[in-house]
Amino acid sequence: MDSADDNSEKVVHNDSDESSSDDDKDSQCPTKAVTQSGSTCDSDEKDETSDKVEASVVQMLKEEEDRKKEAEDPDCSNTEEVTPQASETEDKGFRVLCRKRDSQGPGIGKQLEFLKKLRLHIWASLPRSQYVSLLKDYVESEFFVIDGDSLLLMFLDEDTQYLNFFYQVECFLQDFTEKGAKYVIVFFKDAEQMYFPYPHFLFLRTALIEHLRHNTSTAVHTEFSNCLSSTWEIFLKQSYPYFIIVSDVGLSCRQTDYLCILIAHSLSKKVNIVLASGQEYDLLRVYGYHVQSVHKHHIFFEMYKEDLKRTSEKLVMYEDPVIYLYNKHLNLSLKSMKKEVHQTVHLLKQLWPEGSDIRRVICVLACAVGLKIYSTMLESANTSMRAKTGQSTRRNRPLCPEEAADFCRMQCLTVAFLLHMPLSYRAQIRIKKSCWTKQVSPLIKMQQLCMHFALTQLRDTNDWKLDLTYLPDLNDGSLLMNLAHYYEVEYTGGSKLKKELGKEVEDEYQYLWDTVTKLSVKYNFGDAFPVRKTSQLFLEEEQTLFKDHEEEIPAIGLISVKSYLVEDYAGDILKDLPVLESNDPAVTSLNKYKQFDELCHWHSDRPLTEEYERVPCNADAKSKDAKERRQIQKFQTFQIFYGSTLGNTTSKVIVPQEDVSGNANAAVKKTQNKHKTKAETIVKENNKRLQAKEENKEQEQWKALRVPTEKEIKANMTVGINKLEKFLKTLKSKSVKLSVEMTGLSACFEVWKEHCRKQGNKSKDLSKAVQVMRRIHILLEKYQDLLEKPHLQKLTTYLTLLGFKNLACSLSGQVGESNDQNISKYTIEVSPARFQLQYMDYYLLREERNDPDPRVQHFIPDTWQRELLDIVDNNESAVIVAPTSSGKTYASYYCMEKVLKASNEGVVVYIAPTKALVNQVVATVYKQFTKKLPDGLTVCGVFTRDYRSDVMNSQILVTVPQCLEILMLSPRCQKWTKRIQYVIFDEVHCLGGEIGAEVWEHLLVTIRCPFLALSATVSNPEHLTDWLQSVKRYWQCAENKMQESSRDSETNFTRKNKVKRQVREQKKSYRVRLVLYEERYNDLEKYVCSLKGSDFIIEHCHPCAVLTVDHIENYGIPSDLSLSPRESIQLYDMMVKVWQEWPRAQELDPEEFIFFKNKVVIKKADVRKYEQELKEELRKWIVLGQRQKVNELLEHLKPKPVDCSELEKWSNFPRFVDKLNEMNKLPAIFFIFNVELVERSARNIFLNLVRKQRCEQDPNTEKEKEHLRDERRKLKKKLAKFCSQNVEKLSSSKMENLELLATTKQELEKRLDRLTAIPSAYTYADPKAVDKDTLEKIFYRARFERKCYLQQSMARRGIGFHHGSMSHKSRQVVEMLFRMGYIKVVTATSTLALGINMPCKSVVFAEDSVFLDALNYRQMSGRAGRRGQDLIGNVFFYNIPYPKVERLIKSNVPQLKGQFPLTVSLILRLMLLAAKADDKADARAKALSVLKHSLMAFRKERYAEILKIYFMFSLQFLIKEGYLDQEGNPMGFAGLVTHLFYHEPSNFVLVSFLAKGLFHKLCQPIEGTTVFSEDVLERLVLILANLFGRKYLPACTRKYKYKFCQSKVFLDDLPEDFADALNEYNTKVKENFAHFLLTTAKLADMEQEYRLPLSKTDFTSKNWHGSELASYLLDNTKSISAISPFACLSGMTDNDLFHGKAINKAVLRSLGVNVKNCPLLYLKYDNWGRRMPLNAYALDFYKHGSLIALTTDNWLNEGDAYYALKDFALLIKSVGTSLSELCDDPNDNVLLAFKQLGEIYEEKLKCAI
Repeated sequence: MDSADDNSEKVVHNDSDESSSDDDKDSQCPTKAVTQSGSTCDSDEKDETSDKVEASVVQMLKEEEDRKKEAEDPDCSNTEEVTPQASETEDKGFRVLCRKRDSQGPGIGKQLEFLKKLRLHIWASLPRSQYVSLLKDYVESEFFVIDGDSLLLMFLDEDTQYLNFFYQVECFLQDFTEKGAKYVIVFFKDAEQMYFPYPHFLFLRTALIEHLRHNTSTAVHTEFSNCLSSTWEIFLKQSYPYFIIVSDVGLSCRQTDYLCILIAHSLSKKVNIVLASGQEYDLLRVYGYHVQSVHKHHIFFEMYKEDLKRTSEKLVMYEDPVIYLYNKHLNLSLKSMKKEVHQTVHLLKQLWPEGSDIRRVICVLACAVGLKIYSTMLESANTSMRAKTGQSTRRNRPLCPEEAADFCRMQCLTVAFLLHMPLSYRAQIRIKKSCWTKQVSPLIKMQQLCMHFALTQLRDTNDWKLDLTYLPDLNDGSLLMNLAHYYEVEYTGGSKLKKELGKEVEDEYQYLWDTVTKLSVKYNFGDAFPVRKTSQLFLEEEQTLFKDHEEEIPAIGLISVKSYLVEDYAGDILKDLPVLESNDPAVTSLNKYKQFDELCHWHSDRPLTEEYERVPCNADAKSKDAKERRQIQKFQTFQIFYGSTLGNTTSKVIVPQEDVSGNANAAVKKTQNKHKTKAETIVKENNKRLQAKEENKEQEQWKALRVPTEKEIKANMTVGINKLEKFLKTLKSKSVKLSVEMTGLSACFEVWKEHCRKQGNKSKDLSKAVQVMRRIHILLEKYQDLLEKPHLQKLTTYLTLLGFKNLACSLSGQVGESNDQNISKYTIEVSPARFQLQYMDYYLLREERNDPDPRVQHFIPDTWQRELLDIVDNNESAVIVAPTSSGKTYASYYCMEKVLKASNEGVVVYIAPTKALVNQVVATVYKQFTKKLPDGLTVCGVFTRDYRSDVMNSQILVTVPQCLEILMLSPRCQKWTKRIQYVIFDEVHCLGGEIGAEVWEHLLVTIRCPFLALSATVSNPEHLTDWLQSVKRYWQCAENKMQESSRDSETNFTRKNKVKRQVREQKKSYRVRLVLYEERYNDLEKYVCSLKGSDFIIEHCHPCAVLTVDHIENYGIPSDLSLSPRESIQLYDMMVKVWQEWPRAQELDPEEFIFFKNKVVIKKADVRKYEQELKEELRKWIVLGQRQKVNELLEHLKPKPVDCSELEKWSNFPRFVDKLNEMNKLPAIFFIFNVELVERSARNIFLNLVRKQRCEQDPNTEKEKEHLRDERRKLKKKLAKFCSQNVEKLSSSKMENLELLATTKQELEKRLDRLTAIPSAYTYADPKAVDKDTLEKIFYRARFERKCYLQQSMARRGIGFHHGSMSHKSRQVVEMLFRMGYIKVVTATSTLALGINMPCKSVVFAEDSVFLDALNYRQMSGRAGRRGQDLIGNVFFYNIPYPKVERLIKSNVPQLKGQFPLTVSLILRLMLLAAKADDKADARAKALSVLKHSLMAFRKERYAEILKIYFMFSLQFLIKEGYLDQEGNPMGFAGLVTHLFYHEPSNFVLVSFLAKGLFHKLCQPIEGTTVFSEDVLERLVLILANLFGRKYLPACTRKYKYKFCQSKVFLDDLPEDFADALNEYNTKVKENFAHFLLTTAKLADMEQEYRLPLSKTDFTSKNWHGSELASYLLDNTKSISAISPFACLSGMTDNDLFHGKAINKAVLRSLGVNVKNCPLLYLKYDNWGRRMPLNAYALDFYKHGSLIALTTDNWLNEGDAYYALKDFALLIKSVGTSLSELCDDPNDNVLLAFKQLGEIYEEKLKCAI
């Protein structure tokens, strides 16, 4: 996916980098240069090259396709498994033997072979998964599926306590829920069998299902037997979930294979997969590895369908497991257990008819059933077995019934405590490290099976009232162990240790045990007291009993910071937090980096140059060098040419005005002046005479053209009307236009009459009648003031003849008589309103104003556009949301013009999200504005990450957000920022992006001037406007304070600045207005395309067809789901058909509808009212109980696409383009998300045309061409002899001979040109769109670019491709030729989605992708429909899964919620700004604005508090690491860290390596030189690759050992000394973070902490009267102040916060911070503890320099690989530059090493592309 900033590329730099010899000698088009020189040798060489270029290109393409095919499917035969599968645990005390049916059958070998294929198939797909935000695109009614067993596996851990397990599961689900996700959880029935060897997990699974069902609103499905069942397939087909979350590994090999089948099946059904492992979350998003379903998954499934089915059956096809206890001494029957549970439940219902708490019920059932079955097993054991048991050691023998009863009594006592003891007490219980003896473990597992069967039985019991609220708290292993230890060790220690239970616990325990006794029936297990009747030990003696709290937690508190900024922002929470004393070790040991500076002669605190000073600049206006001046002129010439392709705007010469009025509509008001001077009167009369003269001239012109025009319309109506309308655009006189229109109407009606006469009674072509009615519409709407009675009579007659008598009467005002014969002959057999809606459709006129605005010269602006101009005139801010191509950007250029006119000092900043859009805006500015400025100033400047031009000395700066942020937060740019008069944010919806969105926020809150924020896709503009208005109110208060302060100051400097500001800032406005315009100029019609056999099925997709009854009922019809007039009629007709008794059918009939009835001109606005009425009626049908009819209606509208394979789809893709060409739907953009596929698709279209031409041309043509080439070569040799001679000295005969040869050669070339010319049937190009010289000029500019020959050959056939990995010159070739109408077919990635001006007739979505979401869909489809050229836009979905099409059309654009806006680096930058700025007040105001105005926290106080907490942590970290002192001033390497702020936390790690001298130790050159060995440079790349550009691969990628072609793929660890330094850094950071969490724990919402997050089950203190025993079991020395009480149950304490991996599980959830906010750089591990390897792409590329190898080996697509490498190369350069500025010695080894590496890496990247 092409990221926003990463689309950066050089505008001027590449031009100026070209060799001077090339540019100076061939500054013009090469053909002209040759002609002027008179040389024939060079032209011959060029001709020969062009002769063979297409043949060589075709050959090259074939070879490349062969190579790609070889690389596409890597050979897995050499793959071997290196990661052992999970295996079932061996426990001799509890052994489950699952006897397979036919386990020794002959098919077992085939099954194992197939399982290997299956695992490899899944493994081959998972490494290519993409790490993305999972919730980026959501329709309210859509959902995804979570595989329940995968959810269980994510949190299963033998050490995790029961309630804590439920807490972690609920946290995971709540993270989705609170972000608006809709999901269902599916537990397959067959999967239950996998858990019998793990009774604890089996019991957890059953309890989890019941808990989610009864205590949450989550939908849980358990009705599906397995993923291959027909019911599951129906569910998938009907619901088509967004994705399924699945684990790739199970508890056992068997379960892993079962999950593989689920993954394979889901992908085969076009349902994407998200891996359960490796997921992360923050406050706003959830991230995970997304696996895209592709056709190979479908092929695999179809090929091995039967194998999958058989394997799945065998995996779950078991007889009842045989369970042995105590090393096979006892045999447990599950059938007898189920039967016993059933009987015991029945008995318990009689004892407790009123029901009870589920904890009591499960406890007594498990104890009673367990004891009865256990006693029965002992009794049934034979005598010899008992004898053996008696002889065996006491340690290995089974427990006797009395000992088992002792254990059950303790379980009842545990539950009694659970029922009454609050969670706050339980969290403080002693932490046990002991384990159960081997005699107790089998009994526990047997009871867990009892609990499972009890819950299963209770699930089917509906007539018994049970309180299921506390299902997550059925037992507590830690409490049980503490009780066991107490009764084994402490209770026997004397009377002092015998503690009272407390009355409520004692009564509860007595009640539970009495019930167990009653349920035991024939067995007597004794009374409740004493609890222990035997001396049997249940806990291992040699184990340590209680956990020691090893580490001593340091003093809690914050290091004090004396800073105005800190106090103003976070003072309200600081007052509640402790502060460390000045003599505390944490304060006295602060690091200053002094030692490194002294040893290495560096200056770590030296200020670094600003980023804009570093980026290469080759053409600043201040340059006096002649060569650079020439480069500037070349650049400007090209920009003007490029800008000319972007629109028809004319260049304006800007003349600064002395006094610019700040009043709104000044120009408008000026025209309304009633008192005119004599001079003005004379001017007016002169203008009248000129207009009359011009009108006469136009009338004469029309007289000459009238007859030919009429004839042309009658000969070919379409061509004639087009010429007529083209002529109308050249006219100025309205009266002449009226005459032309009337003539056009008459001619069109004559065509209609002639057509009717020819057809007779046959069906008529109503498109001809449409043109008649269209002309009537135009006349009545645009020339109403000029129409006289004869005109109206003529219109009335035509309407009558068309059969629209009611309209004729309406127009004339009376009932007119008409000729019946004529009516019957020429009438349209469709009623007038229906005809206008159904057939005129997109010809219907829109509401347009006729009054010109003097501020706009070339068009009449709409009302909303005038509002924009008023906003600019009033110096106000605005959020502008309007569809693509609606004209919203005009206000931007009006704003620029205003500032340019006002003075030479004011600056407008235009912010574009991509470098491609920056280039486009720059070209438009150069084309549109010319202004004479003093030396050193220029109109337009550019600033991107890799190029700058005139940043500080231009009046219009075009930049990307990240670069403007550098200027806004730079202390040295304050004077420049005060010159900014307006900022324009284009595509402001990027605020909602995943990467870089926070930068847009920072800019919006730091600018002090007005702004315009533009977008076509913002779903909550009101919220955005309110937030921005709050920011402006802040600045109003801040600036008032600053002005008051400046008034008190009497320095000359301040007075001068004040005077200047008075000149520039005429009027200050803090108002933010919202301008909404929702009407597209062109309607969009959608089509679903599929392939059936050799035919394409292209079906119209009615927008309502994507809806469902549930969606309409629950969420309504989406506001932007608009219908064309034709679609509105289609909806009405279907409503009448479905409900024939529909009460409002007559009222909503088009002829009777109030806004249509007897209306001659139905406008689009009228149709919109009709559309809304129909939609509202559809909603009412559901309210009236007509759900079935609505469902039937939607089904009728729904298209029925046919699925086809990916192979068929792409092999027929060129034919599909041909089909669109036949349908006249070109030009079109085909959106494909894979870079390689973009190029391949374009090549295939090209090759298809070449093949067709060769197949259909005369076989002798090639021979003739070859013959002519031979003749030309001979002539060339003869002419070459004359080249070396002086022509003036040649004799006359030789001169005649020379002329004859030249003439002959010209004739040959003409013949050859005719033969080599591409016939129109084999090209999509429009040769009339671009002249030959212009075409050559465009191609010439990209002559040195990669694949230039290919691009030129394709362009000559009207084909192009466009993606971010191309050079900007190559992209511009495609953009210009497409805009000019020469290229008609472009395959492209989403680079064209963000604002690039490339309108087209049709947009085709040719590939599904995770990146094809609601936002991208609207951005991309917005390209369809060229204003002024197309009356309608077309959107085609080419073999996109129809459910995905439905989702895209009906989905709302995601709301702008903001991002987590702070990072540690940003806070350091803010502190640096506040400390180093000259204007302290301005700097503080900016810093505070960033901190206080997060969009994420707007109107959310809790989020605002979380940000303050994070701010305090960041400050503490920066102080402890030596980047800030206690006054908040930057120190040490603060400058270096802030310059690498893109790369947090790697910037901090890099500094720690540098400070330890590790780079100096590594970077040792070859002895006697300053050159470094390959080994040193490779190690340096290894280190940098471990720090920057880290791309994690899923853990499963290391499951198999695969032999890669060129790359190593998995990045090696850091060298040992660097790894040690990194571990030391991480340890310090974890300690800092833990210390901070302990300090801020009191800010947590403890009421929330004692509730489960999803179910809200409350565990706060109740009426607990205490218990002496409970108090005794508490460990009051255990520190748990910052630990979730649920995590405490698993033994976690405050000490665990010092270990990063445990933080997310342990931290108090309401604090809102987790380890993701901590600047740690560590290796990731998934839920199973498997390491997630880093992709070694950066190091691999350094070694082999191949982009293709990165796509085949490293699982990257070419576009992603290119951008990642480009960033890495920029990083090396940036680090090297920063280090060079900190060191006095230019020959420092580290500096030299980085310089050498940067040059090598950049060169390799250039060669690769």
